[in-house]
Amino acid sequence: MILLVTPSDRASQCAAALHAETGQDVVIAESLVRATTLLRAGCFLLVVLDRYLVETAAGEEATLFEHLGIALSIQINLALTGLDRLSRDVRTALQRRHREEIAARQSIIGSLQCELNGTLTALLLSVELAQQTPNLPSPAAEKLHTMHELVNTLRIQLEIPAQLKTPDPPTLERAKPN
Repeated sequence: MILLVTPSDRASQCAAALHAETGQDVVIAESLVRATTLLRAGCFLLVVLDRYLVETAAGEEATLFEHLGIALSIQINLALTGLDRLSRDVRTALQRRHREEIAARQSIIGSLQCELNGTLTALLLSVELAQQTPNLPSPAAEKLHTMHELVNTLRIQLEIPAQLKTPDPPTLERAKPN
């Protein structure tokens, strides 16, 4: 969802253009105070701020920025910017956000793989040593064998390249007219 923050008479027209360009729902806030309230209540991918508001509402933008959460913000002078440029800038920002999400996800996956591989290695070694225990009762040997197989399966699952775990980017094509 996109939050468009502007007092402009063109707000509805801009929102329609953004929705057509991205397929995302667009919510309009006429002030920074209203935008902050909406940010507290909802989850937005992107906040498009009319530069006019940021320049005229001294101090209010700091509160808004504190409540952005995961939303990316861009500032655009809607008085000078055409709908094509607005749509292009928003599409570019959403694509940048998607690339950043992929990089963060891959970093987290890599960190988890490193951490879990050490634990899995220790677990495999412990199971293998336990299997070498003399006079091991048959039920215990079977359970250790099952544990060994499960740990090996988990290790194989963790070795899947991060690219295979990354979802496809959201479609940012223009909406087709009905």
